[in-house]
Amino acid sequence: MTTSNKKLSLTLRIVIGMAAGIAVGFFFQMLLAGADERHLSLLGLSIPLKAFFVDGIFHVGGEIFIASLRMLVVPLVFVSLVCGTCSLSDTSKLGRLGGKSIGLYLITTAIAISFAIAAALLIGPGVGVDMQSDATYDVSSAPTLAQVFINIFPNNPIQSMASGNMLQIIVFAVLFGLAVALSGKTGERIAAMFTDFNEVIMKLVTLLMNLAPYGVFFLMAKLFTTLGFSTIASLLKYFLVVLTVLVIHGLVVYPVLLKALSGLNPVIFLKKMRDAALFGFSTSSSNATLPVTMETVNKKLGVNNSISSFTVPLGATINMDGTAIMQGVATVFIAQVFGVDLTLTDFLMVILTATLASIGTAGVPGVGLIMLAMVLQQVGLPVEGIALIIGVDRLLDMTRTAVNITGDAMVSCVVAKSEGELDIDIYNNPRAGEKDETIDFHHLKDQT
Repeated sequence: MTTSNKKLSLTLRIVIGMAAGIAVGFFFQMLLAGADERHLSLLGLSIPLKAFFVDGIFHVGGEIFIASLRMLVVPLVFVSLVCGTCSLSDTSKLGRLGGKSIGLYLITTAIAISFAIAAALLIGPGVGVDMQSDATYDVSSAPTLAQVFINIFPNNPIQSMASGNMLQIIVFAVLFGLAVALSGKTGERIAAMFTDFNEVIMKLVTLLMNLAPYGVFFLMAKLFTTLGFSTIASLLKYFLVVLTVLVIHGLVVYPVLLKALSGLNPVIFLKKMRDAALFGFSTSSSNATLPVTMETVNKKLGVNNSISSFTVPLGATINMDGTAIMQGVATVFIAQVFGVDLTLTDFLMVILTATLASIGTAGVPGVGLIMLAMVLQQVGLPVEGIALIIGVDRLLDMTRTAVNITGDAMVSCVVAKSEGELDIDIYNNPRAGEKDETIDFHHLKDQT
């Protein structure tokens, strides 16, 4: 048996890292329960266990992993989008791509929040819940509609890249790519350079993916050491309703839409999204997971870079189906806790506000809570109700991210299929994209 055959798949290694991290987290939570000052004797020194492991090794390891992924986001989005834009033979195609992508993202968000509201009304997670109603929570105000449109266009693209403002980076990259495409021989040389640059960045993504099991272990270990399960128990019904709707949306709604709109096999799609979904679950960030999502969409699902370079970064910015589901259930939950009866008109306003706000608040820090505050204010519910659910939001946020990136990939496949830019052979090949999954470092060392 060859060495490559003995290696575990990336998916299995991530699952092992995640399971080990959860187990270690539970162990430390029990070990530190009621005794924050437990110490470890090391080389004659007394070291606090929590400071050494939880706030030290686990925290540092997890943060380095997240930072390494985020490091790639801006160069990956900019370079791949420039490559995709300058390769378009028909520049009017950009308008179609934008219309289809934004339209599909808004439709899936509307479906998500409608489904969430229906499930919450049916189950009633807030009925009979006796919680403090004097809780407070300060949430940043959302930008006005006029300011949203102004903020889309960068006045300093370098500053936009430094701050990671995705919408501004997308706009600048598209304009730059169009300029390259229209610059004749000079543009061809620059396009070739960006194509090579894109290959190098994707190889760097592959290298970092090999560190994923270790990064996931550190993230899970810290989370489950500090996670307050007493809070989850008090909000168990709400927690389970949100979680159930998220799982159904990701495993049922997306596959149905994929089959209906493109005719593609949804089972193949879900199998190939496993790695990216695990990354999203462990990082809780669509932007941090973006390099992995891009590689999955390109190499495993067969979407041409001219499509994925636009749809995936755009989806990571404005596609908030998971957040919309949380908002739908949270709105009903808070209304039931405070004894407020919402009318059909109120629910329609919730759906409309949350759907449009997914674009309007894109890129704003704490966007999920800002959107929820907007929704609550729209139907006259106290914004302070957000404080009731914030305790369990961290764990639900992990699932929301996995759902969001699955939606990004689904829309990319549908748009690519409609534009004739999807390689069916790659999509149907169960081994597509796996050849670069692991790097033989010993072989690289021998070569040097």
